[in-house]
Amino acid sequence: MTTRLPLWRSLFTEQPRILLENSDFTVTAFRYASGVEGLKVQNSRGHLVILPWMGQMIWDAEFDGHDLTMRNMFSQPKPATEVVATYGCFAFHSGLLANGCPSPEDTHPLHGEMACAAMDDAWLELEEGALRITGRYEYVMGFGHHYQAQPAVVVRKASALFDIQMAVTNLASVAMPLQYMCHMNYAYVPDATFSQNIPDEALTLRESVPAHVKPTEQWLAFNQRILQGEASLRTLSEPGLYDPEIVFFADKLEGYTATPEFRMEAPDGTAFVTRFSSAELNYVTRWILYNGDQQVAAFALPATCRPEGFLAAQRNGSLIELAPRQTRSFTVTTGIA
Repeated sequence: MTTRLPLWRSLFTEQPRILLENSDFTVTAFRYASGVEGLKVQNSRGHLVILPWMGQMIWDAEFDGHDLTMRNMFSQPKPATEVVATYGCFAFHSGLLANGCPSPEDTHPLHGEMACAAMDDAWLELEEGALRITGRYEYVMGFGHHYQAQPAVVVRKASALFDIQMAVTNLASVAMPLQYMCHMNYAYVPDATFSQNIPDEALTLRESVPAHVKPTEQWLAFNQRILQGEASLRTLSEPGLYDPEIVFFADKLEGYTATPEFRMEAPDGTAFVTRFSSAELNYVTRWILYNGDQQVAAFALPATCRPEGFLAAQRNGSLIELAPRQTRSFTVTTGIA
């Protein structure tokens, strides 16, 4: 049996309020000083803070005493329409009409319109041993596209693994473009090692330089060493070389496995894991950045395409066309194994 608990904005005040409490979960509603509503979902292993009315992004994640979220410049989420104006979260939904870093010829915002979308509805679904935080967002534009998005996060009792989900339905009478990435900004862990169930050579270094990247001589030399096989990034051991960002791509994952799994293992043995279906998400990006303001080891960002913008996906054939009334669903499992 599933119990559904609707959420209303009026429940979220500066004074935290417990909405649900049992032996497995505690759910607390509160409002940041910035005005953004937060929902803290706890189990015996840790907690997530979800922003139920702003794209249902996961602002904070902590399990088994480990802070999973990248180091960033934001002390709290800020009201925003573009994710770059509140870039301090653990995870957000990138897309859906366009995804990634726009080229000079693209017209979409960085990482698309869904990341900070103003949700229409939000609710909880409680089942035996599992709690689902979900909601609904209707995008409609006169003379444009019309779709419904239903993001969700599933937390289970006594588990440090959780699911991040997205379902998109085209409500228009014509096909719509679809690009999606589950963008998880994991914390940088010094000397952590990477592994995955696809060959190392499937991950190739990004050779293009986006507009926001300002190369240095040292960075260019390190990139060249990687390209020549003289250096690798299997271990986070040279933070001074990861500024600007170092990015790897792996494409067409179904050629390697039906269930890609990527891991980042800390020196103390803690294993962070991300797994998904290559039938749903056939591309992955690895994004590493270390500087005084931001430190991130996004060891696996599953997606339907590379994060290089709408026009690039259109050119290389990775842009999805969603037929009228068609739904596409995506599920990523992540956390501490």
